[in-house]
Amino acid sequence: MTTINIDEVAFISETSLTIRESRRRTTIPKQIVDALDLKDGDRIRWILFNDNRILITKVPKKK
Repeated sequence: MTTINIDEVAFISETSLTIRESRRRTTIPKQIVDALDLKDGDRIRWILFNDNRILITKVPKKK
């Protein structure tokens, strides 16, 4: 089981996943889009740990 220190949490939300054939879609909550300043075309990185925790981060743009 994953332990979360609530003092380190800025936002919690749930979204739905849509799967149609080979396409998989999920919606990023507005609060996260705003906090990470995500724009169309930005990339996000999904990291799955062995204990089924997921870390999602914005991929820095190459300079």
